[in-house]
Amino acid sequence: MTTTSTTEAMPTGTSRWDGGDATPFDMSWQKLMMWIFIVGDGLLFAAFLAGYGFLRLAADTWPDQAKVFDMSLITIMTFVLISSSVSMACAVQAAKIEDKKAVVRFLLLTVLGGAIFLGMQAFEWAGFIADGGRLDGNPWGVPDFSALFFMMTGFHGTHVLIGVVILLITTLRAKAGKTTAGGVELAGLYWHFVDLVWVFIFGCFYLI
Repeated sequence: MTTTSTTEAMPTGTSRWDGGDATPFDMSWQKLMMWIFIVGDGLLFAAFLAGYGFLRLAADTWPDQAKVFDMSLITIMTFVLISSSVSMACAVQAAKIEDKKAVVRFLLLTVLGGAIFLGMQAFEWAGFIADGGRLDGNPWGVPDFSALFFMMTGFHGTHVLIGVVILLITTLRAKAGKTTAGGVELAGLYWHFVDLVWVFIFGCFYLI
């Protein structure tokens, strides 16, 4: 049997864009815009990490992170955030098979993970400030150290907070049957991005 391609079936002088339904890369415009945001925001975080690396190499000395931070706390924070990425992936899969109860359950688990992370980060900030960490100085002898800490962790924490709000809204919409699998997937893309960024911050700022 002879098959006819989509392009061959189109009338002469028309293109796949004429109907207004086709989108680049065969994805929805919402998903495309999310990817554009992720790439742009990822470049911003990359610039922060590059700036940190430059200042770290230019400094004569650098504080020992293990003596400044409670590394056990940071490790638990990282584990919680990575675990929330797993529950987010489960929510996306549940949305694809239209299991509303599972979607709500996994979204709430993800929200809980994000809230725990933020609570632990607030505790970390409180301890850091109590030890004398300020934007313009600190007891460890390298003013840039505390400024970079507040900038990178604060900017990332803001992203986590926004993600928790988005997930709460998505949960309420899913419970009411007003969201689609695509909507849950968009929230998941943002959350996975936030989690991935933290892995780089954890590795570059706390460990190296």
